[in-house]
Amino acid sequence: MKEKDKNIGIQPAQELTKAEEEIMQLLWKLGEANVAQLIEEIKEPKPAYNTVSTIVRILENKNFVSHKKAGRGHIYFPLVEKEVYTKSSMNKLMNNYFNGSVKSMLSFFVKKNDLSMKELEEILKEINEK
Repeated sequence: MKEKDKNIGIQPAQELTKAEEEIMQLLWKLGEANVAQLIEEIKEPKPAYNTVSTIVRILENKNFVSHKKAGRGHIYFPLVEKEVYTKSSMNKLMNNYFNGSVKSMLSFFVKKNDLSMKELEEILKEINEK
């Protein structure tokens, strides 16, 4: 098993800040990247190299990211799968704002997003296919 694959699926123990989550979204999209590659993917205004480097090190300390040596630098890769973090985040949202009720949470989003019957039917169809 490759080093980068051995920890995939680790359960997230901590929540991410907005900046940390932005970097994780990029790493999930790219699979692996150095700091310069991450900065390339960020929209203007681009953050400073040191800012992104610091965020990546924080993510390493939180066990969301690890690295491998590449010459004089590092290539970073996620240790936590996007689906695992998404599930954890959604469970926290549901428990903190909807008393653990999936029905209440879905009802809230349906009402706030003013979904049509057709859209609801498409969602139900997709759920039933899974």
